[in-house]
Amino acid sequence: MNDRAQIPSQLLLTLGALRDKAMAADSLNALAFSMANDAYPLLRFRQALVLAERAGGQFELLCVSGLAKPQEDSPYLVWLRRAAPWLAGRLSSAAPTWLARSELDAPPEVSDGWAEWWPEGAWCVPMHGKNGQRLGLVLFLLEQPVQENLVPLMQGLFQTWAYCWSALSGQGRLKGWRPSRKQLLVALAVAALLLLVPVRQTALAPAEIVSRHAQIISSPIDGVIAQMQVRPNQPVEAGTPLFTLDETTLRNRAEVLRKEVAVADAELIAASQRAFDNPQSKNELTVLTGKAQQRRSELSGVLAQLGRTQVVAPGPGVAVYSDPNDWIGKPVVTGERILLVADPAQPAMLVQLPVADAIALEAGAPVTLYLTAYPLQPLHGKILETSYQARLNDESVVAYRLLVSIEDGKGGEDTPRRLGLHGTAKLYGERVVLGYYLLRRPIAAARAWLGW
Repeated sequence: MNDRAQIPSQLLLTLGALRDKAMAADSLNALAFSMANDAYPLLRFRQALVLAERAGGQFELLCVSGLAKPQEDSPYLVWLRRAAPWLAGRLSSAAPTWLARSELDAPPEVSDGWAEWWPEGAWCVPMHGKNGQRLGLVLFLLEQPVQENLVPLMQGLFQTWAYCWSALSGQGRLKGWRPSRKQLLVALAVAALLLLVPVRQTALAPAEIVSRHAQIISSPIDGVIAQMQVRPNQPVEAGTPLFTLDETTLRNRAEVLRKEVAVADAELIAASQRAFDNPQSKNELTVLTGKAQQRRSELSGVLAQLGRTQVVAPGPGVAVYSDPNDWIGKPVVTGERILLVADPAQPAMLVQLPVADAIALEAGAPVTLYLTAYPLQPLHGKILETSYQARLNDESVVAYRLLVSIEDGKGGEDTPRRLGLHGTAKLYGERVVLGYYLLRRPIAAARAWLGW
């Protein structure tokens, strides 16, 4: 006992150093090694053991003083696994407890090993977390009890050990819960049953409100657009002027052809008069007559083109195009699309379904459209037709084109059915099990990558 006596200043320095080592530990094994070895200058124990308590009241040996890694199959550790639960049952409080072999009525399987491997007593220091749950035990094997004046001084060190143990083992976050084998099997069975739940296959795709009855207005001749006579989304009636092509070139050409016709007629008249006196002039009559007819045909063609420079609406509807400034002064060719005349009373959804998101869809499948401008007023409809092949759309995405009816909503320009509104369409396919719904795209990607 005399070699244990230390002056208070040295004792405080030693306790402070032990607390610093505990706080610096980066793992539970490092902490256990410090607990089992660094307290020797204070207690002069024969051996120290650090045991972690597991589920079911069992204990796992973390560290033995003087050993880097104990042999788990040694007779000593086999006996220790039986003795640790019995020792833990003798602790009536969270405070350190002195247990002496002579004072305890230990069963033979415990007392025999104690007499063989341990000294007379063991100082048991339980480690508890913040929630009061016991984390483990620290056993100091001593020949006689610890000095009474040393016990209160070491309480701070034991609290530091318990705090670090709780932090490093995650007790403060997960409270040390670990699922049992039975719980894991039940969870797997529930997950397997959930994968068999039938759900409806769905897909999302961009969509736009268009008209089911829309007429394409194209350029009737080659030329330059001189004026757009309607504004975008302007209502029109049959015969309403839509746009005008520049007539300057055609009028100049017509004027030249008129003069050429007059010249050809004059030459034909002159040749006819000469034919009375000169028989050779009769041969020129056929050539000059054909030339005059050719000039008249060319003039008729130019005049017909002048009549088509003014394009009118073929029927009632709404003029659909982007901006007049995009077209004024732009050269166009025959058949080039300029605008649409759409009937707003027959709206529909135009859905661009990307190939990567495509699901099996049939005509009549339900569709819900969530408009960007009216997110709380979804529109419902059914698929009317689908494109046979996927094509590159304006966003450079290969997609199928789907035309969908609109079955609800009110008409009018300022309602959710207004032409040109965009949104996201949700398409509903056939019912499949949840497992297929979740794994469809990963399976497709794996098949494309592996070549199954």
